[in-house]
Amino acid sequence: MSRLAATIVWVLLHAVNAALVHREWNGSLYSCKCYLGDACWPGTVEWNRLNATVGGNLRLHVPPESVCHDTFDGPLGSLATYNETACQQVSANYANEEWTVEQDATLLWKYFTNHTCPPTIDPGSPCTLGYYGVIILDAHTKHHVKAGIDFARRHDLRLVVRNTGHDFIGRSTGWGSLIIRTQAMQGVKWIKSYKGPGRYRGRAVTLSAGIQGRDILTQAHAQQPPQALMTGECPTVGIVGGLIQGGGHGPWTTLKGMVADSVLSFEVITADGVIRTANERENPDLYWALKGGGPLTFGVVLSATVKTWDDLPAAGATLFINSTTVANEDVFWEGVRIFHKYANHLVDNGLYVYFEIFPQTLRVLPVVAIDKTKSELDAITAPILSELRESDVPFEYASNEYHNFYSLYTDLFEDEVLGGVSLTGGWMFSRKDVRENNDAIVDAFKVAISPREDLLYSGGMIGHLWNAGYNVPVPNSATHPRFRDASDFIISTLPVPANASLEVKADLQDVLTNTIDAALRKAGPHGCTYVNEADPYQPDWQTHFWGDFYPRLKEIKHKWDPHGLFWTISTPGSEDWVLIETETRLCKSQQ
Repeated sequence: MSRLAATIVWVLLHAVNAALVHREWNGSLYSCKCYLGDACWPGTVEWNRLNATVGGNLRLHVPPESVCHDTFDGPLGSLATYNETACQQVSANYANEEWTVEQDATLLWKYFTNHTCPPTIDPGSPCTLGYYGVIILDAHTKHHVKAGIDFARRHDLRLVVRNTGHDFIGRSTGWGSLIIRTQAMQGVKWIKSYKGPGRYRGRAVTLSAGIQGRDILTQAHAQQPPQALMTGECPTVGIVGGLIQGGGHGPWTTLKGMVADSVLSFEVITADGVIRTANERENPDLYWALKGGGPLTFGVVLSATVKTWDDLPAAGATLFINSTTVANEDVFWEGVRIFHKYANHLVDNGLYVYFEIFPQTLRVLPVVAIDKTKSELDAITAPILSELRESDVPFEYASNEYHNFYSLYTDLFEDEVLGGVSLTGGWMFSRKDVRENNDAIVDAFKVAISPREDLLYSGGMIGHLWNAGYNVPVPNSATHPRFRDASDFIISTLPVPANASLEVKADLQDVLTNTIDAALRKAGPHGCTYVNEADPYQPDWQTHFWGDFYPRLKEIKHKWDPHGLFWTISTPGSEDWVLIETETRLCKSQQ
């Protein structure tokens, strides 16, 4: 090859990153994405052209909380924003899940936004954008998504995709970014007999990117006969985006596997702006990776075709052990020990259980027994209740029978209370861990509740008893193989003061990683953790999230997105980049 030809090839290969900005930070050199204020930032003409392409659905991101402040001091200047009536509405709805998911870019949990514009009764207090994106592209069609991807690629912008804002660890936002919002994409197509590729020939449904759990379950219930499908536990979780791409778990997991296991085909836009199909026959490596390999890692999923099945009768139960009936802390923890001792027993009988552990509170709501009667469920839970009585642990238990799972779901599953500022970690305990090490697991729970003398009773946990391998054949997905012998997946939480300094944040992150989650990991040596609901700063996250699958996932990432257009923390290939200047600019090291 001639020198001229080699030069042309080099230019073509590297032109996509031509706008990377050179910066120095703490004595090191970096090449960074293009941000507002950089010479490479697109001009008004270019933004206007994009806006015309997407039907006028491009807008400056102004946080809804700004109406409680005299001004919003955004990156493009100050805006007068105070509106007393609107502020009252925002304040009243701030912890409301359905209201939050309808906003342009608001996250349900605020830590990774930097929480710089909270609702307030002091209009004179400051309101800035924090770590939110600058521009919102409200995508209504796949062509809008493609236009946003192409624009971000041409200008080397940091790109974020936000559906509902169900995001514990900041993947749905990013300082200075262009945010593609997919929530308006609500198409649904029911399929009575899927024709392949693959062996499956049952019922299915194609879901567009913005579809949420409660909405699609309601539509499924209206089919003849009523249908069911895999969703997350929470009613407003989007199905097609981060849930499936992270693997996904929900009330049917013990019977049907991970949410990703039900996917038959994807329509996806890759980093080159091409709309592709990914299934067993077309782009099978991409199909495999999208099923659990990491959110916004390999492309933007426009729609997914997933299996459905006839809904089934179900039974549900609740169990409470708390300070209103248990004053003695040792008695309370004995109740937790007994309950958790039966985790394997519950999942081995095909059940799913959602529970919470907070100081002096064990709240099990609900126990889900699909295709079982109340009598059958009561027989399964009887050994737990008997041992609680024998140990003089007071409790409250109730059970009921439902015509179908949909009726149970609408009766027993709750919207989440949100708006708080906290760190999130977590760990999965295998059936072997529970069988051989239950007492140590409960001791680790005690650490999660009170990790340090000055943090007594400050932590909490949300637990999920399920086994994604029960009654499920070996799946073709990128989810960690250890989930196929799961018993309990725990989410650990540690609150952070809203106005915490950088030093306090760093200290609490250290507590989460090296005290709380370290205790959980030690107690569960055969476990792993879930990419959507865990500490992104944990050591060896690659192995903990994907095990031996990680090298293959990284290869697929580099194949489909060689220049790193898509980036989310602690996903395959994300270690090629780093956030500098106080977790703001996304850059590559030049050294």
